[in-house]
Amino acid sequence: MDTVPVTIEELKQRLGPECSAGSVHGQIDEVAAKRTKDQKPYLEILLRDGTASFPLRVWSDHPLRQFCSELRSGDFVEVQGDFMVTAAFGLEARNWNMRFLTAEEKEDLLAGPPDLRKRQSVDYSLIESMIESIKDPRLRGLSLIFLRDYGDRLRRAAGARNYHHARRGGLVEHIAQMMRAGDALAALYAALNRDLLLSGILFHDSGKLWENCFPKDSFIMPHDFRAELVGHISMGVELVNRLWQRLKEGPEFSSWNVLSPDSDLVRLHLLHLVVSHHGEKLFGSPVEPKTPEAMTLHLIDNLDAKLEMMSNNYQLGKRLSPEVIERIRPLPTNLVAALATISEEEKR
Repeated sequence: MDTVPVTIEELKQRLGPECSAGSVHGQIDEVAAKRTKDQKPYLEILLRDGTASFPLRVWSDHPLRQFCSELRSGDFVEVQGDFMVTAAFGLEARNWNMRFLTAEEKEDLLAGPPDLRKRQSVDYSLIESMIESIKDPRLRGLSLIFLRDYGDRLRRAAGARNYHHARRGGLVEHIAQMMRAGDALAALYAALNRDLLLSGILFHDSGKLWENCFPKDSFIMPHDFRAELVGHISMGVELVNRLWQRLKEGPEFSSWNVLSPDSDLVRLHLLHLVVSHHGEKLFGSPVEPKTPEAMTLHLIDNLDAKLEMMSNNYQLGKRLSPEVIERIRPLPTNLVAALATISEEEKR
């Protein structure tokens, strides 16, 4: 491996127990003074980028011990050295040096790795085109207000804090994939209201723009006390109602009084998709899905989240055998290696 900076996730995926030279750019999440079982003091630095995190241990005799003791949460640094991945400790660094990033390097890091940046850009464009295709002017108008006012924040939000799409921009990926699935299912099941389903997908996790949102200049997700008090489902309901009121005050709303179904009924059905998307009261939804669109949204949401978790488990989980991978919570069981797609060349 050369010393061109790579992501933390890439290091975790590519390396094994043999040391390999490399470098990584990241942000200091926290610096904690700790002791081993033998009471030997050391510092543990949690470094993260837009893909993953790992702990860097600084022993008392390390040449940069003093430098590291003065680091603060939020600092951006490069770590260059020998990296390895072990079953006991995960990603580790040895014989490493550290320096602060330049302003240009920091900006580039916050933008994300090129492949992720491109994927999320494609996904956001898809969200915009799906919303533009909604025929109901009320749902289209509401969704366009949301994208106009909160698009930048949406691009920084994660799908979750830990379990799925837990990265800067992850919510965009989650919504886009759900829209692809929802659009396909609406074409298969004529009874589904495509407009309602697509707008419900856009708004179902809108409360996460506060619950799981990264600041503009950081990979450290804060804990928003309002989200802790109310939760993202309730915040999503509040957001829909607030934006709907703005829609009602617009010049076109009165001309929509002739439309059927009634505008307030459209709003109520959209709210139902938001409040029921967790599927069960046990999992946080105040009501369970009671319409075809609500049930479809819940199932798509769960499917996309679970497949993302499985993908992460395949990449990062401990192999118990060549075919069996130890589960990573919250998945309920170990995974088995997936069956490869048939290759015509190999067949011959």
